[in-house]
Amino acid sequence: MITQRCHGRVIAGLVGCTALVLAVTGTGAAQAHGRDAARQTLAAHDGWASATTGTTGGAAADRVRTVTTWAEFKAALAESGTAPRIIKVKGTLDADGADCSGFAVDGYDFDRYLADYDPAVWGYDEDLEQQKATTGTQEYLRNQSALAQAKAIKAAVPANTTIIGVGKGAGIVGGSLQINGVDNVIVRGLTMESPLDCFPQWDPTDGDTGNWNSEYDAAVVYNSTHVWLDHNTFTDGDHPDSTLPTYYGRIFQQHDGELDVVKGADYVTASWNVFEDHDKTFMIGNSDSAAATDEGKLRVTLHHNLFKNLVERAPRVRFGQVDAYNNSYVANGDYGYSFGIGYKSQLVAEKNAFTLPEGITASSVLYRWNDSPLTAEGNVVNGARTDLIAAYNAANAATPLTPGAGWKPTLRTHVDPAKAVSRIVGRGAGADRLR
Repeated sequence: MITQRCHGRVIAGLVGCTALVLAVTGTGAAQAHGRDAARQTLAAHDGWASATTGTTGGAAADRVRTVTTWAEFKAALAESGTAPRIIKVKGTLDADGADCSGFAVDGYDFDRYLADYDPAVWGYDEDLEQQKATTGTQEYLRNQSALAQAKAIKAAVPANTTIIGVGKGAGIVGGSLQINGVDNVIVRGLTMESPLDCFPQWDPTDGDTGNWNSEYDAAVVYNSTHVWLDHNTFTDGDHPDSTLPTYYGRIFQQHDGELDVVKGADYVTASWNVFEDHDKTFMIGNSDSAAATDEGKLRVTLHHNLFKNLVERAPRVRFGQVDAYNNSYVANGDYGYSFGIGYKSQLVAEKNAFTLPEGITASSVLYRWNDSPLTAEGNVVNGARTDLIAAYNAANAATPLTPGAGWKPTLRTHVDPAKAVSRIVGRGAGADRLR
């Protein structure tokens, strides 16, 4: 009855398994770092994550764990101590462990949920918060089921850690990396298929006709510093939004973001990643009301990433000084926008390349949530140098954007010509390019 809303795989190595095999495959920290990708550190001046103390992850680790199941992976992350660690991921780690019915608590019935909260019965004026707190209601049972899934698929990443994929097809399906309240983390060489939320919540008050809201990003960085995400592939895999059903006339949204940097996170570099086949892809700053935690932080560098077949948020920015250069954007007919200009954002977007299909113009690249000044220079659209701000303002005279972000990035290594970016990034970005 509810299995259509999840990956539908049953595998060995469930999250609750106690038999773990963690192979020690490394030697001491004195090992030369040169050609060992697992011990590579972020280069000096390579984006915001190289600022102050820099980002070394687990480069100095005495032990290296090689894991082949989600249970082994979580156990390696949970080992006590703050000493540097390297975790090598071999093969695909399936975080689901079962189909969605394996997370559902007794009494939860999706058909009953649909009947109870049908707008024809419930209306659109009252949200479900009270229902979530009332024992026995379908919303209460949905929430309890969601908590069970969250416990299974979330993996907390400790400080001073490098996680790296080794060999062909290394990655995570249905898991959510939680980089929360820590410093000095490196994630490289993984293909991360976005988690499917088995239990989205219906919110009748979200918009005029309600919406389904989901949880779980493939990776989220919050209240953390010095994080380098490099040569990963973020994807919806076999479960893009086009495969999801519709209820109450709204898509049953089971995806949240592919990557979020939020809640006071700072000093992050994302380089040579692929973000593909997703709707709300990448958010920097999650709330306009978060000035107390976010103002003066959320400093993020994005360079040489490929954003392909996305709808929006690549990224959407609040507060942060975000440097986006030498990224390639390849759009299809579902394209909404790339850069979302949000509250107190200070975006610098330079020498990026945009490939847009017929019928979509350069005016769509920027979207104004707030009139926060930005710098957008040296970009190309379909091979032609284009002033993105001028293109946006020509189509949106009533709500113009203001040029000039008020700061100039200095933490860059090599900057490629914009017209070469599509070719260079196409050949070099993604998990398989690190091998």
